[in-house]
Amino acid sequence: MSDDGGIFGPELYEFLEGLEANNNKEWFNENRERYEEEVREPAFDLIRAVRPLLEEISPHMTARDSKVGGSLMRVFRDTRFSSDKTPYKTNVGIQFRHVRGSDVHAPGYYVHLDTERCFFGAGSWMPDRDALAAYRVAIDENPDVWIAARDTCQSGGWRMEGERLKRAPRDWSIDHPMIEDLKRKSFIAVHDFDHDIALKPEFPSVIAAWCTESCPLMKFLCAAVGLKF
Repeated sequence: MSDDGGIFGPELYEFLEGLEANNNKEWFNENRERYEEEVREPAFDLIRAVRPLLEEISPHMTARDSKVGGSLMRVFRDTRFSSDKTPYKTNVGIQFRHVRGSDVHAPGYYVHLDTERCFFGAGSWMPDRDALAAYRVAIDENPDVWIAARDTCQSGGWRMEGERLKRAPRDWSIDHPMIEDLKRKSFIAVHDFDHDIALKPEFPSVIAAWCTESCPLMKFLCAAVGLKF
């Protein structure tokens, strides 16, 4: 707990700094108790604090404090297909997914904490082919609704983020009035925040406020793939 009474204390970032400098199994095993006390358990406390606030925003978004399949993302990296073989993630990632979403690519909310950058995300990151096609059709058929949802997340500290195709996607004309949005490979709104925000007692309420602000985007994306919000 922080000196301000927050769920996380400054030890969170101290641990992550240590892990960045010593990303190996020996150091992690020696500091596993610190990870559990300073990172994992406070993260579970945050998830539990956010849950009732999130339920008021959408009954279809989940905040799960379980060790397996929960909102807290695993500290272990999947190195099977990466040239970077360091075993641990040096950030805290918490995802509040749609109840029908089985992975991080489904529409949802995301909290990211590391020593260099903290941010909140809302939307759909690198959706699969079918979902991506559905988003494009929804933008084509409901451009005004999309523009309103998108523009809600392009002011007040928000921005749309993610890669775009260099050319028009297959079966779409380069002259389409929404072509720059149709080129998107992700539909993510991001809100950066200072490290100290995560140490404040009001952090769960701040997260809930960001969830509310990004509701138009989430509603659009969920509807596009046939999900209730």
